[in-house]
Amino acid sequence: MLKLGVFGASGRVGRLLLESASKNDALVVSSVYARDGMEFLEHNKHNYFVATTIDSFLENCECVIDFSSTQGTLELLKVIKDFPRPMVIGTTGFSIQEFQILKDSSEVVPILYASNMSRGVAVLDKIAGIVSKVLSGSEIEITEIHHHHKKDAPSGTALRLAQTCARARNLDLSQVRVSGRDGNVGSRRKDEIGVFALRGGDVVGKHTIGFYLDGEYLELTHNATNRITFAKGALDAASWIVKQKAGLYGIEDILHITNCM
Repeated sequence: MLKLGVFGASGRVGRLLLESASKNDALVVSSVYARDGMEFLEHNKHNYFVATTIDSFLENCECVIDFSSTQGTLELLKVIKDFPRPMVIGTTGFSIQEFQILKDSSEVVPILYASNMSRGVAVLDKIAGIVSKVLSGSEIEITEIHHHHKKDAPSGTALRLAQTCARARNLDLSQVRVSGRDGNVGSRRKDEIGVFALRGGDVVGKHTIGFYLDGEYLELTHNATNRITFAKGALDAASWIVKQKAGLYGIEDILHITNCM
């Protein structure tokens, strides 16, 4: 039975991970780390080992699932060489430099990183690349909406989809992405890729990619209706990543969709 460590256990997805793991016979939560550790202890009905240091957290698990914060993830990666553990990371909001630290760490341990643990999003990402290439003359606009608690914008998933569309056209996303239009901004540039964020209510997550042509357009949408899908996806990823060698992986590797379309 896989001994799982949940990093960021008091967060929304972290709590769902604990709930889902308690119903999974293939693994057991052996260690948790929470920002508000003392408060978490008061509600620790399953008597999890609540670590007070990252070192003790890692000492008491075989694999890590991390849904914390960029700062928390980076603190975790600082000691991964001393306590090498396969990792599943769902934290978003990394800068280019911060994500490089994650990539460097994957040379030491296997890391599955996904801005979205949904299988549907992984398939959408694959399809988006195909459509972007085939409909090369279309104008691409991506919108996403999330609950009002979400801190980073655009979402990591929206940026991933935009990156996929840009690569399919041999474009540098940093040069063509537009995430704000206000006032007399002029006509749309030929290679522009719009990526826009909406925030409100308790929306779990909705991502739409539009490919707009004269006379027609195609829109692809993924809706997440319950965060439990992210937790289940992360648990499946944990069971898979422990069997892999060091490297950086994604949900598409689990689904074997890299070359299936």
